[in-house]
Amino acid sequence: MSVFQKFTRHKSVEQLQAEVGARRDFRRVLGLWQLTAIGIGGIIGVGIFVLAGQQAAVNAGPAVALSFIIAGLGSACAALCYAEFAGLIPVTGSAYTYGYAVLGEGAAWIIGWDLLLEYALVVAVVAIGWSGYVQVLMASAGVHLPEWAQKSMSPDTMRYFWQQGLGAVGIPVSDPVAGPTDGHRFNVIAAGISILVAILLSVRTEWGARLNTVIVGIKVIGVMLVIGVGAFFINTANWHPFIPERIVDAKGIGHFGWHGVLTGASVVFFAVFGYDTLTTAAEEAKEPQRDLPRAVLLSLAVAMVLYIAVSLVLTGIVPYSTLSGEASVSDAFNAIGLPWLSNVIAVAAVIGVISVLFAFMLGAARIWFALSRDGLLPAWFSRVHPRFGTPARPTMILGIFTALVAGLLPIGEVAELVNIGTLSAFILICASVMVLRVRKPELERKFRTPAVWFVAPLGILFSAALIYGLPWITFERFAIWMAIGLIVYFAYGIRHSKLGKSD
Repeated sequence: MSVFQKFTRHKSVEQLQAEVGARRDFRRVLGLWQLTAIGIGGIIGVGIFVLAGQQAAVNAGPAVALSFIIAGLGSACAALCYAEFAGLIPVTGSAYTYGYAVLGEGAAWIIGWDLLLEYALVVAVVAIGWSGYVQVLMASAGVHLPEWAQKSMSPDTMRYFWQQGLGAVGIPVSDPVAGPTDGHRFNVIAAGISILVAILLSVRTEWGARLNTVIVGIKVIGVMLVIGVGAFFINTANWHPFIPERIVDAKGIGHFGWHGVLTGASVVFFAVFGYDTLTTAAEEAKEPQRDLPRAVLLSLAVAMVLYIAVSLVLTGIVPYSTLSGEASVSDAFNAIGLPWLSNVIAVAAVIGVISVLFAFMLGAARIWFALSRDGLLPAWFSRVHPRFGTPARPTMILGIFTALVAGLLPIGEVAELVNIGTLSAFILICASVMVLRVRKPELERKFRTPAVWFVAPLGILFSAALIYGLPWITFERFAIWMAIGLIVYFAYGIRHSKLGKSD
């Protein structure tokens, strides 16, 4: 068999469906509402508590609600395609497994390796942001950490070490940084929450899922409180003009107008995915073919309603220009004389954001497990804990990795890498659902993507446009990670693939 044949070999959908009933790696303990809570937990986070206000102030004005609608429509195209695959192939691994069935082993490996990093980096980014909220609450109570333990390295220091690493392997850099600009720093709180979530996910899945459901409930109650109370303080004059006139600042950067609305949509897109994480737990669902498609669509629908409502309330109770702070929701309620509600919202944000960590670390661990179970990574990683029934080994390694990233690196440097992997997965899923409609039209689908020949191409175009707008350094680091992945695949995975051995 040639290298190309090995790279493109794939599992059939029928083979994967047959494996579903035969596999006993996990216990089926997750129902519809727990799966939906994982999806909502993965979606709702900084989008509501930070981005809604910031993008209103910087790009879209009150029309930030339209930015969320546009981003949500793009995300919904991928969600509908995910839902079809989730009902058709309810196997752990999400986009990796779906790609294995349609595009072949090589493409599946690339997207699995890609998502492994993306999900881990989302955990790190959210942990850093979570640390900031916690430190604000601690400071209000008079508790302060030592300066070295409060935050990560500065961006210049991080770039210095990055450039040193490139130089060590002979890659020239332009505009080198002279040296570190601060001393040794380590964000203790961000690292600590990463480890704690990993421990939670290493014990019984249902324990973590139940706690996650409670946390998501607290978060949703907090958001509903924002909407319910804020609705009584809306001054519709703050919504005029709904789309502020376009302006260009001294640096030539434009804001507001329809261009600003679209720019806002590309930024808040980060806040409207996360439902894909619940599909990685397919083998832990009680009724996967029935519940997974429902949970994907239900979690995105609930999140979008809450995002739009909060956007309208925030821009209605205070002028949009005042919402640029990192805690814009709390700032808005302080401005209208409700500091008690501001504190409640801050607490809800601190508690609620933990569910984002839970969802993405669960997703990363399950993808790692699936790669290992298929022989593309060493089998040591796919040994389920004999007592807890979880992939404890990859989970704890991810916990340590994300703790180091969150503890050492600045949030901006980490966040730059987050979107590209998920957007690539969306393109793969939307393309795969069309390929499978042509290749296997006779398959029984528990859920069918409506208007698939319109929805799937639209999802591809939207995702490709957002990838095009990412900064160049994102592509540079992404290419390095992909190069490492291809080396691992051709050095190990292609020779140890269980599918290859069976062939």
